[in-house]
Amino acid sequence: MRIGIDLGGTKIEGLALGDDGTALWRRRVATPAGDYAGTLAAIAGLVAAAEATLGMRGTVGIATPGAISPATGLLKNSNSVVLNGKPLDRDLARTLGRAVRLENDANCFAVSEATDGAAAGARVVFGVILGTGVGGGVVVDGRVVTGRNGIAGEWGHAPLPWPRDDERPGPACYCGRHGCLETFLSGPGLARDFFHASGRAATPGEIVTTAAAGDPIAQKCFEDYLDRAARGLAMVVDVIDPDVIVLGGGLSNIDALYTALPARVARHAFTDRLDTAIVKNRHGDSSGVRGAAWLWPTEAG
Repeated sequence: MRIGIDLGGTKIEGLALGDDGTALWRRRVATPAGDYAGTLAAIAGLVAAAEATLGMRGTVGIATPGAISPATGLLKNSNSVVLNGKPLDRDLARTLGRAVRLENDANCFAVSEATDGAAAGARVVFGVILGTGVGGGVVVDGRVVTGRNGIAGEWGHAPLPWPRDDERPGPACYCGRHGCLETFLSGPGLARDFFHASGRAATPGEIVTTAAAGDPIAQKCFEDYLDRAARGLAMVVDVIDPDVIVLGGGLSNIDALYTALPARVARHAFTDRLDTAIVKNRHGDSSGVRGAAWLWPTEAG
């Protein structure tokens, strides 16, 4: 049995999977805000509840914001700031009395979709998160690629490729730079652009609906979004040339992305023909926790 934990800023989800990927048990609890010790205890409680309910011991994988720094062994880059600077993997191993595997939540999303999701059977998969933030994960032959610095796939903090004059220097990003892809392609980024152009507040879904209804401002904002997403993904294609790009996060529910992006990415990618598939995720909000469970291979389960 594999137990996956998805550690989010507002909730922690636990899921137990059988060897065939069947969900055996699931539970969510609120994340103890600003409480590191309470977070460890909440995760331990979910693991204990799963094992008590199912009557067996499982491996444990954790999906977390941020990543363990190879340099320090401490968590870095987490928007749940209470986790930063902590040896989260070692503290959890001690608390749970077993080895744990911990990966960035975007990496876990990519593992899930590459294992038994929309990219099952593909050799090289790039998993994309388009939501409140923008993240990514790389999976090759079913295994996540973390990279020497633990940041492989973090395309959201690369600059927007081939920027127009009116896109420079770009919006300020929390990382301290300007013009990161996340500032353009996140849900808040799309909403900000529409508000600046129209003076109207709207969600990304409302912007797309308004664009489809013929609103010229919404149409221009969404076309800009598609063009920027295509430029960003073309950069990814040029670097890792994935077989499949799987989209996740709230904006992945915009159906127009899947019809509009392939031709736009092809215009920018350094290739005569784009064969990379761009697809919607299969497991939705469950991909992170499923991917955490799948961090342990079959022979370990």
